[in-house]
Amino acid sequence: MTFGEQPAYLRVAGDLRKKIVSGSLPPHTRLPSQARIREEYGVSDTVALEARKVLMAEGLVEGRSGSGTYVRERPVPRRIARSGFRPPSGASPFRQEQADTAARGTWESRSEQTEASAAIAERLAVKAGDRVMCTKYVFRDAGEAMMLSTSWEPLAVTGRTPVMLPEEGPVGGMGVVERMAAIDLVVDNVTEEVGARPGLAEELQALGGVPGHVVIVIQRTYYASGRPVETADLVVPADRYRVAYHLPVK
Repeated sequence: MTFGEQPAYLRVAGDLRKKIVSGSLPPHTRLPSQARIREEYGVSDTVALEARKVLMAEGLVEGRSGSGTYVRERPVPRRIARSGFRPPSGASPFRQEQADTAARGTWESRSEQTEASAAIAERLAVKAGDRVMCTKYVFRDAGEAMMLSTSWEPLAVTGRTPVMLPEEGPVGGMGVVERMAAIDLVVDNVTEEVGARPGLAEELQALGGVPGHVVIVIQRTYYASGRPVETADLVVPADRYRVAYHLPVK
């Protein structure tokens, strides 16, 4: 193989990918069999198998037990807008996360006290093992799970206050800014770091993805006078959503 030349399995996968994207292999069509790929492209069984594995890892095709491999329906990505949105009368976490006045949806949550791992302790500027309130959310749009969120708040800040449980109390469900204001903490900064990785099995199960799918991960931290008061990991399926930022020009 000369420098810059692709391995045979990638060339075969690339050609099949073009056919899927162009529509000549439309959704729900059965992918050519391993024998057919071998004959059509003049490659070995191993190359044909590896090409199919590439397409499966990319989420373009799926295997159906006892039936074969089929082209998957390709969703049209929807936008999740993020801009530090704050409606004048407060808002649910769903509205705040989507930063969209037209957003309509539901969420489920559960909270429990736990110990901060080394990574979370660093993000919250506390010691590993310090007590934190961990809250896990599933956000749904028209019944479809579209985002997961896991947040951590130091109990040194919220413990024994009316906002210790994010979804309970006089400002339960109102979001971090409003809840912290209720205990005289002014949130004045928020940072978000965006990355991507293969989804964990439990994440993909909750989000309706398949093994190998990539997720967008937003690592968010709220600060009050330089002190972290909440940090969270937001997980979004990359094949169905795009994260759009609206940043004000000062």
